[in-house]
Amino acid sequence: MKRLLPLLLLSALLLSGCGVPDTLTPRESASEVPLQSSAPSPSPEPEERPEEQPLSDEEYIQKLIGGMTLEEKVGQLFLARCPKEDAAALAAQYHLGGYVLFSGDFKNRTPQQVREDIAGYQAASGLPLLIAVDEEGGTVTRVSRYAQFRDAPFLSPRELYEKGGYELIAADTAEKAGLLSWLGINVNMAPVCDLSDDPEDYMYQRSFSGDPDAAARYVSTVVSVMEQCGMGSCLKHFPGYGNNADTHTGLAYDPRSYDSFTSADFVPFQAGIEAGTGCVLVCHNIVSCMDPDLPASLSPEVHRVLREELGFDGVVVTDDLVMEAITQYTGGEEAAVLAVLAGNDLLCCTDFQTQIPAVIQAVNSGRISLEQVEQAAARVLQWKLELGLLSVPG
Repeated sequence: MKRLLPLLLLSALLLSGCGVPDTLTPRESASEVPLQSSAPSPSPEPEERPEEQPLSDEEYIQKLIGGMTLEEKVGQLFLARCPKEDAAALAAQYHLGGYVLFSGDFKNRTPQQVREDIAGYQAASGLPLLIAVDEEGGTVTRVSRYAQFRDAPFLSPRELYEKGGYELIAADTAEKAGLLSWLGINVNMAPVCDLSDDPEDYMYQRSFSGDPDAAARYVSTVVSVMEQCGMGSCLKHFPGYGNNADTHTGLAYDPRSYDSFTSADFVPFQAGIEAGTGCVLVCHNIVSCMDPDLPASLSPEVHRVLREELGFDGVVVTDDLVMEAITQYTGGEEAAVLAVLAGNDLLCCTDFQTQIPAVIQAVNSGRISLEQVEQAAARVLQWKLELGLLSVPG
């Protein structure tokens, strides 16, 4: 069951209106419904036909998948870094599951230009796109670092708590969700669930606390508010980053015991799962107690732990496959194939024009089963349904 927010946090959320910017253009009014004549012409009695039962979510998704080509199914597994040129055309050509935006997609652009860009991507795509961004607050702000989007960047979780506790965290989350939604973004790659109490740790500035219970309450609060605002959340970086080095710049080995994960690192992730998150991001650390050989993002065992031990049944996404912890380990094409085999549903990547054909080839050769691709695509489509990007007819 999802954890309930304290009434105070719910009040803050309702008052905030999910932080919709003042510049939001009012919706156009609906067209008036024409009035019927007071004396309609008689019509013959219609033949009685059995009413068609509306499709369940699962039936609708399976119907969608049944009508998709292999290329379309594989494309849904890719959350690609948005290219600087031809992004709309490439989204359509490769049938992408979505785009992730970075600071360069906002720098020197007005909010209206960003809205129009994203609307163009969506209009070109056969299926609605996940449009994601890392807007954690503090050291990771892709949007609010620029004054045209917000007067000041969003604060880090620690700073927010010091200024106003969980109430301010809830209000800040709602404002953040409102701004991103207005721009056309439907997924914020947050909250960070990692634990740290050492300022020397790479993840310290991005984490909320070294206390598992405090971090769990933070994560539960953020996920719950995001869900109320219709914004997709993503817990990261499973199974817990610890005090490991930066995997953007090389391999990181985590020697901690499995007990240390179950008693501490898993606690915030479990809270986020119970609060209803739709996505969990897996890091590139090599976690020896689970898999001494493979980075967590490429490890079937780490994914088994997430699915079976923590009971997560939503979308699992890799950290960016262009990070050096992966590129030093294996090539781009092989990384994509291993990521699918490990159990990821979404591959966060830059080189999608190389990696999508590699995955298609792996399916055609029998290395990756079609069933696995369809199961992953179904979870991605289910998340899109939950986010309101898709709707069941009838």
